[in-house]
Amino acid sequence: MNDTQNSLEVMMASKSKAKGNRFEHECVERLKKLNYKDVKRAWGSNGLALGHAEDVDILADGVKIQCKVRKAVPKWLALGTCDWVLFKEDRGAIYKITKLEEEPCQKNK
Repeated sequence: MNDTQNSLEVMMASKSKAKGNRFEHECVERLKKLNYKDVKRAWGSNGLALGHAEDVDILADGVKIQCKVRKAVPKWLALGTCDWVLFKEDRGAIYKITKLEEEPCQKNK
């Protein structure tokens, strides 16, 4: 690998990391607007900084959140005209996707 390729890889990783950091900050602000009171972003996107597993990016009123930002949502995960998308892997747990603004604060339930 030459210096140009190495520099390009570092730049690409840095752009991706910056994009992820911006999204995490955006999520923190949105959660606060949705009345979550105790919202913390893990330093360095590492949940160990919050006393949790490494994959925890944000802790909001005890809810552990991992933030993912992609260029596009896979078409099979798009909400379309629905309120939720439920999905699972074969013989696995069921997961739910919904718009953040439509998901009430856990403490308000």
